[in-house]
Amino acid sequence: MDLDLTWLLYSLPIAFVLGWIASRLDLRQWRIAGRHAPKAYFRGLNHLLNEQQDQAIDAFIEAIQGDPETAELHFALGNLFRRRGDYDRAVRVHEHLLARADVDAKDRERAQHALALDFLKAGLLDRAEAALVRLEGTSFESDALLALLAIYERSRDWPQAIRVAEKLEASNQGSFIIRLAHYYCEEAELAEHQGETDKALGLIAKVTSLAPQMARGWIMLSHLRTRQGNAEGAYEALMRVRSQAPQALPLTAHPLTELAKQLGKEQTLREILAEDNQRSLSLDLTEALADLSGSQDDARAHYLAHLEKEPSLVMATRWLQGETLSDPQAQEKVLAALQHASSPLLRYRCAACGFEARQHFWQCPGCHGWDTYPARRVEEI
Repeated sequence: MDLDLTWLLYSLPIAFVLGWIASRLDLRQWRIAGRHAPKAYFRGLNHLLNEQQDQAIDAFIEAIQGDPETAELHFALGNLFRRRGDYDRAVRVHEHLLARADVDAKDRERAQHALALDFLKAGLLDRAEAALVRLEGTSFESDALLALLAIYERSRDWPQAIRVAEKLEASNQGSFIIRLAHYYCEEAELAEHQGETDKALGLIAKVTSLAPQMARGWIMLSHLRTRQGNAEGAYEALMRVRSQAPQALPLTAHPLTELAKQLGKEQTLREILAEDNQRSLSLDLTEALADLSGSQDDARAHYLAHLEKEPSLVMATRWLQGETLSDPQAQEKVLAALQHASSPLLRYRCAACGFEARQHFWQCPGCHGWDTYPARRVEEI
């Protein structure tokens, strides 16, 4: 039987024509799509670059209506809503993405992370926490853990903060030892307020072992031992600050002075503080030396020695308090004015945000940073 190739000769032109028609239809469809969604999308980008967020949102909504399956447009729109403060609409956009069955795993994680950010910005910490917990084990786990840590700090949930900090420390995402030590200190303070001194001492033992270079642990240990009536142990704990965290020595000057008086170690402490003050001049160390002096003249001599090394309105006011002027009424007014002027100089100032306070904080009430308060007064900075 002979093979008839006639049909093949006829089919080639037909196949060519059909292919040409299909390509034209695809090109036409592509042009139609290009005239709608991309135009609205680029118009939205243009408004966004011109900081016209309302117009950008309208353009992105139009783009989504033209191509509702595009996840990237949903992310852009949701982020715009969040930036504008329209958190309810941002949440709806990201929840819509999570509810779609056709979203792949990567975009689903992005939507979950974006939803958590929506709740955080809106101040809905409980819902933000729940959303962040779902990100554990995903590519956003590190960011989620850091956000959870911030939430637990704000809510003062120290056991949860300890758990997350330990997880971050174990994951080699940076050092969280100091933060972890502060969390234990916060737990110890709470235990002390509840009368659980032994529990507080156990927590502080962890702190001094975990971060011996942190002054807070030794200061708290001294405080707890003082409450137990162990003055010698309290004195030794504060002396550890001198070797482990000398930059924080001014914070220990007053309690060391009180303990030295109880233990009869005034002369020993005077020599130690004089050596430290010679090495690094400090208002608090000078005050402690004056307090340990045997007479008012000796105390004024310490103030004068401080002024010879460094000008200080605080020390000048202290020195003038022991001076007798010819006009007692004028002296009283002058001293009152000087005390009023020098009072702000005795505050502590956060190195991160500039928040000032009369007392030293381990965590700034303004920016919530840890160890941002130097141990020195405003006048010394």
